[in-house]
Amino acid sequence: MWGSFTAWCLGQSPAVSLASLDVRDLQAFQAARFGMKSADLSLSPRHALRLLRLIDRVLHHHAAETGQPANTAASDWIEAHPEIRYAEAAQADPLPEFLSVAEARHLITFLSDARPRPSLSGSRRDSHLAFTWQQLRNRVAVALQLGGGLAPGDVRVLTVDAPTSRGGRVRERPWKVAVPGNGNSPARETPIAPWAGELLQHWLQVRAEARILGNFLFPSTRSGKPWSKEAQYKAARQVLEEAGLDSSDGGSFRLRHTFALRQLRRGTDSDQVARWLGVEPEAMGKYRRVVSTPEDVI
Repeated sequence: MWGSFTAWCLGQSPAVSLASLDVRDLQAFQAARFGMKSADLSLSPRHALRLLRLIDRVLHHHAAETGQPANTAASDWIEAHPEIRYAEAAQADPLPEFLSVAEARHLITFLSDARPRPSLSGSRRDSHLAFTWQQLRNRVAVALQLGGGLAPGDVRVLTVDAPTSRGGRVRERPWKVAVPGNGNSPARETPIAPWAGELLQHWLQVRAEARILGNFLFPSTRSGKPWSKEAQYKAARQVLEEAGLDSSDGGSFRLRHTFALRQLRRGTDSDQVARWLGVEPEAMGKYRRVVSTPEDVI
C-alpha cells in the first residue's frame, strides 16, 4: 500500500512530499482509484483506513525526526470521512463468504478429476490425460486456495521449491508449502489438505515432464513467465464456472475463507490459523463470528 501511495505522490507535478501533503492530495489519491477493481489497486474503505493510519504514523515519525510539528493531513482526512473511520467496526465488517460443505465436497471431486486415480475404472481412471498443462495448473492453483488457504497473490509468487514432501505421511506427496513474504505479511509455511497435496504432486510431475522453465511454481508460459493478476483471476473464475459454482467478483477468496473456517471448526487455535493465512490475529474476528464451537467438517 505504501509503495503505491509513494509512487502516486512522486508522479504528481509538483511531487507531493511529507511536508506538503494535505487533505486535497489524499482525496485525489483516493479518487484516482475509486471504482477500480481490487486487482487494479482499488481502495476499499478498510484498506483506505489502513493506508491512512500508516500515512499518519509516517508523518508523526517524520515530525519526531525533524523536530517539526506533525502533519495532521491523514488524521484530518479520516475524521472527515466517517465511512472510512468506521470501516473496521463490527457492523461494517461483512461476514466472509464461504463454500458450504456440499459445495466444498463437489469442488474437491471436480478438481481431483485432473490427477491420476488408479482406483477408479474405465474412462474416469484416465480422465486426467485429457488435461493440458495449463488446465491442470489452473485446477491445482484453485486447490491450494481451498486446501491451503492461499490468496491469489500467494499462488502467483510460489516457487518450485515451495512444496515440502519430506516428513509427510505419504512419500513424495507435498503436505505444506512455503509462501514468501511481502510488504503486508511475513514469509510463512501453511499445511495443505491431502487431496490438494495429491494434485500438487501430479502437477510437479507434469511440470517437469513438460520441461517448463523458470522458478515459478505456476508460470504463465512454458518459458517461465510470471502469471499475471488478470490471467490468474480469469483462470480461477473459469474453474469455478466449470465446476458449476458462482464465480462472481472475488469468488476465489471464498476458497481461502472456507479453509480458515474449516480449520477453526476443527478446533485449531485461531492464532495458528492466522499464521497460516499470513494475517494479524485480529483479522480472525470475522471468522469467529461465523464459528462458535468446533464441529466436524470436510
